[in-house]
Amino acid sequence: MQDGTNMPRGRPREFDEDAALEAAMRLFWSNGFSATSLDDLVSVTGLNRPSLYNAFGNKLSIYRRAFARFAEKMRSDAGAALMGGDSIQDALLAFYSQIIRVYMEDPEAPGCLVFCTAPAEASRHPEIRSDLSGLIQGLDGFLEARIESARKAGQLPEGTSSRALASIAQGLLHSLAVRARAGDTEAHLRKFARDSVAAIFGNKVGPAKVTS
Repeated sequence: MQDGTNMPRGRPREFDEDAALEAAMRLFWSNGFSATSLDDLVSVTGLNRPSLYNAFGNKLSIYRRAFARFAEKMRSDAGAALMGGDSIQDALLAFYSQIIRVYMEDPEAPGCLVFCTAPAEASRHPEIRSDLSGLIQGLDGFLEARIESARKAGQLPEGTSSRALASIAQGLLHSLAVRARAGDTEAHLRKFARDSVAAIFGNKVGPAKVTS
């Protein structure tokens, strides 16, 4: 009789976890949380239900992992752009340009996974509400720091509320996300961003830049 002490405790994972999470993220990006079923996730990831659960947990856990992945994608694609630029206006335009690229990346699912899907679930799922609130607060702080730096450099009038402008600047992100989802063209989104920055921060905006 075998005691099993030398038997393997389980088969090693034979799938690309990063690719599976990317596929799940893009599905949630397109369909949202409620309209995505476990069968849908099984289909796009190529995993059976037990493997999917063992790797990522339940559907809510998978969505939260996808949310975090998308948030990091926005930070990595747009964060550096915000810290550059000769003026706060140019920095914000570069920032929005990168964000728009992300929003328009998939023609079948334009818009933002976070701002187009999470708000609808926040009242039913405290975890999603917490994730959404944390991201909004983090973005506010990031934008406020950049705007405050511009104010101290004399690019904005004394007495300017960097916190208030940061909230407005982030509100433009939400508007761009909804407009993208509603079918606005990339050219229109870029013009909308440019006109909005000029209206909020003044007209010291250089030529539009498209980052490849």
